[in-house]
Amino acid sequence: MRLGILFSGGKDSCYALYKAQKTDKITCLISILSKNKESYMFHTPNIDLTRLQAESISIPLIQKITEGKKEEELHDLKEAISEAKKTHNIEGIVTGAIESVYQAKRVQNICNELDLWCFNPLWMKDQKELLHELVNHGFHIIITGIFAYPLDERWLGRKIDNNVIDELAILEKKYQMNPAGEGGEIETTVLDAPFFKKKIKIIDSCAIAEENSGTLTIKKAKLVSK
Repeated sequence: MRLGILFSGGKDSCYALYKAQKTDKITCLISILSKNKESYMFHTPNIDLTRLQAESISIPLIQKITEGKKEEELHDLKEAISEAKKTHNIEGIVTGAIESVYQAKRVQNICNELDLWCFNPLWMKDQKELLHELVNHGFHIIITGIFAYPLDERWLGRKIDNNVIDELAILEKKYQMNPAGEGGEIETTVLDAPFFKKKIKIIDSCAIAEENSGTLTIKKAKLVSK
């Protein structure tokens, strides 16, 4: 089946792509660039890096800018998916949704309206198990957004490895924090994955945080040989 994927460049959409490629053909990536940093629907830190990721993956990218107004941003998403259907003849959409009923339901509704299949390969997956699988499969993921107590600036830029997963598991027990950030606690950026032909090297970045909220903005990056 020919599928498009809602692609943010974070760990969940990248892993959903990795899994979907095993059974179907991914013909395009769809990225929504929201001007609203607190968008209910879309990942925002370093979303512009999806162009470099798409170049590394060698899959066409459809990008659309949205003002990010709640519910109205869904019209922009529908337009982007419609473009993917017309341009790349997709038959379905892949998402990286794990537990967010808000996001999954709205994407499903759009797919129903456009007569497309909606595939959520990570749905209800154990979050610690998900993180360990990513590490074991060789994904290079860094934390680029923190939005919950007790996370602070020291977390920004950290590579997710088994030690970081253990720390997140402790925070889950102590503060009921979702270890994979499904509650919006963390955002991530993928710098390398098994399907990347080249990895991403950060040239310049800037971390800005205040108490338990902050982002690492990648100002400049390039593709380098693996």
